[in-house]
Amino acid sequence: MATLNRDGVNIYYEVHGSGPALILTHGFSATSQMWTGQIDEIAKDHTFITWDMRGHGQSDYPEDPAAYNEELTIQDMTAILDAVGVEKAIIGGLSLGGYMSLGFNYLHPERVNALMIIDSGPGYKSDYGRNAWNANCEETAKSFETEGLARLASKSPEMASSNHRSADGLIKAARGMMAQKDDHVILSLPYVEVPTIVLVGADDEAFIAPADYMAGKIPGAKKVVIPRAGHASNIDQPEDFNAAVRTFLDSLS
Repeated sequence: MATLNRDGVNIYYEVHGSGPALILTHGFSATSQMWTGQIDEIAKDHTFITWDMRGHGQSDYPEDPAAYNEELTIQDMTAILDAVGVEKAIIGGLSLGGYMSLGFNYLHPERVNALMIIDSGPGYKSDYGRNAWNANCEETAKSFETEGLARLASKSPEMASSNHRSADGLIKAARGMMAQKDDHVILSLPYVEVPTIVLVGADDEAFIAPADYMAGKIPGAKKVVIPRAGHASNIDQPEDFNAAVRTFLDSLS
């Protein structure tokens, strides 16, 4: 367990095991604890890094809304890799964490050995789709303003089991980190040059089509559907999820 200071914002991260590096980023309103069921499997032969995005879990919750955006999130990921002494890593994450992983690859392809995109999407080409998504982000922020952290109790397991000091960071993250400005991530998919696995829960209906799209656009990408799993496929079916991850990791060696 460690903390990295990023211009006055403390970012919490954990490092487990040794070997080739793999960093996984949690989804919106979850925390690094969502990966607990993957530690033993991944850390037995990899340096497994997990962390809490700003506004989440044990990281800081900056007051300034401008401290929450895609660029700063990717810079946080880069700074963690630097702090651990990792030049290149397998980059992955769930939902918002998967989107940020694609964004990381867009900006820093030289630091990526492979990608693991889990129950996630690549954003939108059209203004219409993006505007609808951003409207949903605003509604999410407003619901946290009204309900506070109690809103998480009815959500999928990675959110319902998460611990946050307040809802304030999630409100700002919904508006600043989850909202999207343009189509650079989705347009980057055909140019991904590293081995990629796209995992999705069979019951995660909202993300089946995005998973199919990413698997079709990323050259050589492998799609794996986790049976009897929803949005938190790694929590719903950890054995099947870990087996898929193990097969992918072994294919890289």
